[in-house]
Amino acid sequence: MAVKFFGQFMVEKGVVSREDLLKAVELQDSVNIKFGEMARSMGLLTDADIERIHEAQRSEDLRFGDMSIKLGILTEDQLKEVLAKQKSTHLYIGEALVKVGAVQADDLPGYLDAFKVDQAPYIIEKVAIPDGVPDPKVWEAAADLTYKMFTRIVNLTFKPGQCVVIKKMESNDTIVSMDLTGQVNAQYLLSVSSGVRKLIAKAILKEDDVTNETDEVLDDTVMEFMNIVCGNIAAKAVQLGKAIDILPPDVIDVQGKGVHIPEGGMGLLFPLYVADERVELGIFLKQA
Repeated sequence: MAVKFFGQFMVEKGVVSREDLLKAVELQDSVNIKFGEMARSMGLLTDADIERIHEAQRSEDLRFGDMSIKLGILTEDQLKEVLAKQKSTHLYIGEALVKVGAVQADDLPGYLDAFKVDQAPYIIEKVAIPDGVPDPKVWEAAADLTYKMFTRIVNLTFKPGQCVVIKKMESNDTIVSMDLTGQVNAQYLLSVSSGVRKLIAKAILKEDDVTNETDEVLDDTVMEFMNIVCGNIAAKAVQLGKAIDILPPDVIDVQGKGVHIPEGGMGLLFPLYVADERVELGIFLKQA
């Protein structure tokens, strides 16, 4: 995979071992707590407040801090206080590698520069829909909201890839589909590997361990996540002048053969690059 994270880059170059990288990631995770956890540690939020904000975020596109203000739970000054503390304590993976003794501090800037050069061809500033695709603003919003919900709900770390036109979505562990009708006619598909499906299940079920859950339950959580995402897409589309109805989602590609676009349609693929996992968003535009 050409798109990679700094830790992956360092392992592939033979600079650090996978074991050292895991130690650094564990250290990073222990230090870089989320906004809600930081605010709770500062005595500004309760568990009930955090749950209320998370629930509200599922139906409206607002960041955690902005939603806390809208709900009247935090003030603007308290928001700034939490953000300032987050910024002052944030630990980047390169710094974590130094702290666990995997890299010398003096060598880190050179490795970071080499990584930036390596990844420069793959950096995208924003979602770009290929020329000639109808309703590009709607699909830009669909991708953007999918990314946001993966970050806010699933807490998934990923890098978005550039949108490409496809004729088929390749098979994956789980592919879930939802039809979008109304002023647009399309099929929204979410393709996830088993590890990401478990992360979605943990978020939707609010459980730390989903090892004993059946495939049916795990697939149901991916469909519930899709309901949340597409509900937000429909709301955003109205703001863009397009009324969209969403139909119930369904698991497809049970035979592992992938999914072809409808006859006369067009397929868009938005890859999400995740370490050791595979996630893709597909938008199949149906013939009018």
